[in-house]
Amino acid sequence: MEKRSNKYYLTLSLKQYANGETEPAKELGIEFENHDEIFSIIEKMKAKNLFDNESEATQFALGLKLFGEIKLKHRKNPLFDEINEVFPTFMKKLKSL
Repeated sequence: MEKRSNKYYLTLSLKQYANGETEPAKELGIEFENHDEIFSIIEKMKAKNLFDNESEATQFALGLKLFGEIKLKHRKNPLFDEINEVFPTFMKKLKSL
């Protein structure tokens, strides 16, 4: 039986460079799948009030879900050896808050 995943499309646009310039404009769009419904996770992170503002909660949730899914798909990759040891503990702590 094939595991079902949610399908997403993410657009990232560079609004302004560190030097204040806005050109050249850059944009990236990617399709990806994730076993979780990311919008509900973002709302849960916002509700936990772990960060200074909702934008940071959104950034954290999105980054964690993108990273976590790749780590899960490639768990046997030696790149993830050290993080595989601590990631479950981190996730349990986060979910308990």
